[in-house]
Amino acid sequence: MNPLIAIVGRPNVGKSTLFNRLARTRAALVDDQPGITRDRLYAPVEWESKGFTLVDTGGFDDSEDAPLLQGIRNQVVKAIEEADRILFIVDGRDGLMPGDEKIADVLRRSRKKVFLGVNKVDGAEHQHLTADFYSLGFDRVYAVSAAHGYGLAAFLEALTEDLEESAKEETPDDLTKVAIIGRPNVGKSSLINRIVGSERLLVSELPGTTRDSVDIHFTLRGRNYVFIDTAGIRRKGRVKEKIEKFSVIKALQSLDRCHVALVLIDASEGVTDQDAHICGYAFERGRGVILAMNKWDLVKKDPEKKKHLANTLDRQMSFLSFAPQLYVSALTGEKVKNLFEKINLLHGQLFRRVDTSVVNKALTGMVQKNPPPKMGRGRLKFFYATQTGVMPPSFALFVNRPDLVHFTYERYLLNQFREKLELNEVPIRLKFKKK
Repeated sequence: MNPLIAIVGRPNVGKSTLFNRLARTRAALVDDQPGITRDRLYAPVEWESKGFTLVDTGGFDDSEDAPLLQGIRNQVVKAIEEADRILFIVDGRDGLMPGDEKIADVLRRSRKKVFLGVNKVDGAEHQHLTADFYSLGFDRVYAVSAAHGYGLAAFLEALTEDLEESAKEETPDDLTKVAIIGRPNVGKSSLINRIVGSERLLVSELPGTTRDSVDIHFTLRGRNYVFIDTAGIRRKGRVKEKIEKFSVIKALQSLDRCHVALVLIDASEGVTDQDAHICGYAFERGRGVILAMNKWDLVKKDPEKKKHLANTLDRQMSFLSFAPQLYVSALTGEKVKNLFEKINLLHGQLFRRVDTSVVNKALTGMVQKNPPPKMGRGRLKFFYATQTGVMPPSFALFVNRPDLVHFTYERYLLNQFREKLELNEVPIRLKFKKK
């Protein structure tokens, strides 16, 4: 297993900028506003054939006792505990600050190997900015610029000097990617913490706690998963801060790289218009969708709330009538294990390939059971069909006149294809082509 290297430091010293540069990614949100990073982000990094896992952390701020700041501090402390070595980043332009000294004290007590990077040193002419930081007592002090790359080669060479060359890790063939999406404060991070059995993500009653999309690798019964925790998606009119807009964009981008979208809904509030919009984003991208009613412990003994939930589900989610529904509680763990059964089922259906002979036999049966209606002087005729893709399963149907396919008949065919080809719980796509 590759060694773990954690980046720590005060807020806004450039930790996420360094993380993005070393990991060659834009996974970490970057902004001039301090406190953007809150959860721990992980990324594989390779330097001169030596690999390690880099961990980005939130800014360690010991000046206030607000619950959210305390949660961020706890995340940083956990990252330090699990890391093999530490990248301690300070701001060369600010000079030595009291917060740097407090972090240095924490790191000395950890007895981990610490590499001190004095950031925002953009060239040799600013090398003198490192002088004050030698008083922190660390032998390894390096002048670097996360934004421009100055000094990073020497920094990485020292950092990896005694690491062994690593064999490239192959991505498992059975890797299932699950994006957990939903409105703010519906319990997305709490659910992942319940699944992995630890406080892996920062959880708070404040809406909008999660800002980055965080990948959590997890293995259960020999099967590999990536759970993508995302920022809560609010209505466009309510998204005002620039950083929140970026968070929502990253949440939507997570749908482009997942297989299954686990849409978390607050069962105590019922299904809202925004829940339906979020499901629509996943459906448009052809992802499998699981409707997970969280906070079921607050609803199951309340007949009025149960009735309200059932009514809003029927009204708002009619376009996803095929999607499985689960009633779970991230707080108590109720039915959480059942999620994996549905995730595996949807993953199998999304990638299922059906022989052309089976597709055509099914199509013939559908048309015989319910022939297409006559429209004007023409009648729709089907010649043959074949599967053209997966994720979602897609089929080409060759006909005499595609313009005669009425949307009600297309809906009939969609439902029949799901039933006949055992694709009951995933979206499918039909393309009508002229022969």
